[in-house]
Amino acid sequence: MKKILKIIGLLITITLVVTVLYCFVINEPLPKGTYGKEADELAEKMMSSINKKAFDNTEILKWSFRGKHHYEWKKQEGLVNVSWDNNSVIVNLDDYSKSIGDNPKLIETAINFFNNDSFWLIAPYKVFEDGIERSIIKVDGKDALLIKYTSGGTTPGDSYLWILDENYAPVSFKMWTQIIPIGGISATWNNLITADSGIKLPTSHTLSIFGYKINMGEVKAYNPNADKLAHNMLKAVKHEAYKNTRYIDWSFKGKRFYKWDKKRHIVDIKWNDARVLLHPNELTKSTVYLNDKEVSFNDNLVKRALRFFNNDSFWLVAPHKLFEPGIYRSIRMIDGKEALHVKYSTGGTTPGDSYLWILDENYLPTNYQMYLQKMKKTGTSVSWEDWTLTESGTLLPKNHIYLSGKIINMGEVKGYN
Repeated sequence: MKKILKIIGLLITITLVVTVLYCFVINEPLPKGTYGKEADELAEKMMSSINKKAFDNTEILKWSFRGKHHYEWKKQEGLVNVSWDNNSVIVNLDDYSKSIGDNPKLIETAINFFNNDSFWLIAPYKVFEDGIERSIIKVDGKDALLIKYTSGGTTPGDSYLWILDENYAPVSFKMWTQIIPIGGISATWNNLITADSGIKLPTSHTLSIFGYKINMGEVKAYNPNADKLAHNMLKAVKHEAYKNTRYIDWSFKGKRFYKWDKKRHIVDIKWNDARVLLHPNELTKSTVYLNDKEVSFNDNLVKRALRFFNNDSFWLVAPHKLFEPGIYRSIRMIDGKEALHVKYSTGGTTPGDSYLWILDENYLPTNYQMYLQKMKKTGTSVSWEDWTLTESGTLLPKNHIYLSGKIINMGEVKGYN
């Protein structure tokens, strides 16, 4: 028995020695970064890559932490429901004293859980909060962002070094924290989803030490109030009738003329001496005419026709496209009223553009503000007016007017079956 106890004791000693040596070898000192404008610019680029504006307007986030702590965060209300085991607490993030729980100790536990577990979900979005210092460190010849929390949260004094990809999105970070005695432990930040609200969130993390994994559960972020506003807007423009409309005719500034078979998605486009019978989903099926005579397939003219259609149809039917794939909706307040912000992440000619729809008391669009990347338009306002009730029962606009007085006329707009 003594021999067995000695062997066990020896194994424990060896394990402790190996662990200490391992920790000593991998321990890294906290690097010193360069503070100033460049660090703030790098932080702005990181937040832009993960859509910080959409995060600010996200209404609800749901996730769990290692399958033990579960969260529903009503972000715009400042309330988060924290549940674990048989406990449930509603934490008021604006005023902890207004939190609801069985006793103060449970509320304090819920607050500590939230501070830790929400960090693993949204940390990159918080780099400009009060009490945070930002600096730049070179890692493998590339800029990395060092963040130090000087106050707030549960453990002020912690530091994190964010490693970014070529688009400035975070892929991992290194930690210098009070809770982990080893400096420089890294964790992944690359198992991301793009949530319904348009923000990028991690679903899991893997730590460099012993391959420890943190699962974030079924991660969700969405905007039910924005979706409700969008549905009201669709009702105002008689979207149900639009869905059943077979044909739409219009022109664009008297230069391009369209007949769109919406059901078959074939568009007859005329401009100057050219005409293209466009098949947007299968361009090679398109037919090209010059001076009313069919000619051999012309790739340049077909692609030009597609660009025209993508642009000119948007000015006619954009309000009907609010729930297409790759579109993210959120609410912005303009002059004390709700406006619908819509961002296009895919599709069309210029993915990444966004529009802020201003609505009247009946939810009919009166104008929008355009934020276009390639054209460098940031908030250019254009009206949507002279809505016409078509034969098919849907509403479509006849005119758009810039603040400068420039007019985009849509010609004789028709919708019919």
